[in-house]
Amino acid sequence: MAVKKAEKKTDKKAEKKTKEIRQSAWEKYDKKALDACFALSETYRQFISDCKTERECVDESIRQAEKAGYKNLADFIGKKKKLKAGDKVYMSNMGRAIALFVIGKKPMVEGLNILCAHIDSPRIDAKQVPLYEDTEIAMLDTHYYGGIKKYQWVTLPLAIHGVVVKEDGKAVNICIGEEEEGPVIGITDLLIHLSADQMQKTAAKVVEGEDLNVMLGSMPLKGEEKEAVKANILKILKDKYGIEEEDFISADLEIVPAGKAKHYGLDSSMIMGYGQDDRVCAYTSLKAILDAPAPSKTACCLLVDKEEIGSVGATGMESRFFENVVAEVMNLVGEYNELALRRALANSRMLSSDVSAAFDPNYPGVNEKKNTAYFGKGIVFNKYTGSRGKSGSNEASAEYMAAIRKIMKDNNVTFQTAELGKVDQGGGGTIAYIAAAYNMEVIDSGVAVMNMHAPWEISCKADIYEAYLGYKAFLKDA
Repeated sequence: MAVKKAEKKTDKKAEKKTKEIRQSAWEKYDKKALDACFALSETYRQFISDCKTERECVDESIRQAEKAGYKNLADFIGKKKKLKAGDKVYMSNMGRAIALFVIGKKPMVEGLNILCAHIDSPRIDAKQVPLYEDTEIAMLDTHYYGGIKKYQWVTLPLAIHGVVVKEDGKAVNICIGEEEEGPVIGITDLLIHLSADQMQKTAAKVVEGEDLNVMLGSMPLKGEEKEAVKANILKILKDKYGIEEEDFISADLEIVPAGKAKHYGLDSSMIMGYGQDDRVCAYTSLKAILDAPAPSKTACCLLVDKEEIGSVGATGMESRFFENVVAEVMNLVGEYNELALRRALANSRMLSSDVSAAFDPNYPGVNEKKNTAYFGKGIVFNKYTGSRGKSGSNEASAEYMAAIRKIMKDNNVTFQTAELGKVDQGGGGTIAYIAAAYNMEVIDSGVAVMNMHAPWEISCKADIYEAYLGYKAFLKDA
């Protein structure tokens, strides 16, 4: 009997402890904190409404950084001007990635505290020769980017964001489909009345990649005898943007969901919008470094491209941009040599921030409830990601995990830990392993979302706010 009472007592303690770990962030907010949470979420909602491409994210990051007193590192390099503690600088990488630094008091060889996230998202891209006419309908040929369920992209109002660079080097920014009373574009689907064969296909095949063609128009240009509808579309583009059909060859045009991100839920506790993987982590990381007090160690926020297709290319995490820009900063603070650079990177700590899968009551079977992320439970830490036997993951050490726990606890940040679904259910990777190649300590962190990789994803405002608080605490105390 005594043993059973002891067991029940232990069980109750364990349940209480679990509840404390899983406590909702909403429960701790007083009015001031709640107002701060909703205010941050509103600026984030505006950010993802306006910034639907990597270029737009970088442009907006630079605008906010310069407003906060950051200077272009390229100017310091060109003038061989020294950097000192407290200086704030940024460096753009081809307009598609960016690194921001606040110089700390300690020597950089002791390491940096780094926030890293990606700003690319699954989407549909225009091909190099995209425009054609079929049965008097003007169409845009495309190639999808990143992992998507292709059937989710049909029948939606879509927009075109991007840039066309003319032969003389002039860049023309394109944005079609975002005006309140203006036109949108889209991809059609087969009507249900004629879908007998289509409905027999698997979800992977019900809409094929080569069928993701965007409808642009149906009105012919008067006086044109051949491909008059296409000619009319080209005239509209020339009149508005001054571009010719040949200019599509040197263009980056991304087809994305049209419209602003929305408050979600009757209580407005969530946000629904495009590109939250991974701009929810990118925005909160950017906001954290802009708001952070002068750090002891040099602080860095790194926002990169190409994560959705393997982090390849000059603007992805696999490039030497980050390593090179750290070398430039160290040179301007008077610390650079090759060995010092290697030591600085090895002594650094990083939060590799990417979204995690939130538990969805509609699909409980894919998660193991003790080790999944929940809305309202705060910033998520994934000790490891990968798939199957942790394949492709960076696994953070127990020592680093303990240090992160302490930072969050000391700063009253609500956090949770998770895996990406049940073992062998699926999984996914991040950029953490790339940074870990420098021998620095890295852990995956971020915000839980539902509908990940869908055109419209959902996040929880409390988690967005706790991520921001967690990133600020990390820059201060790591």
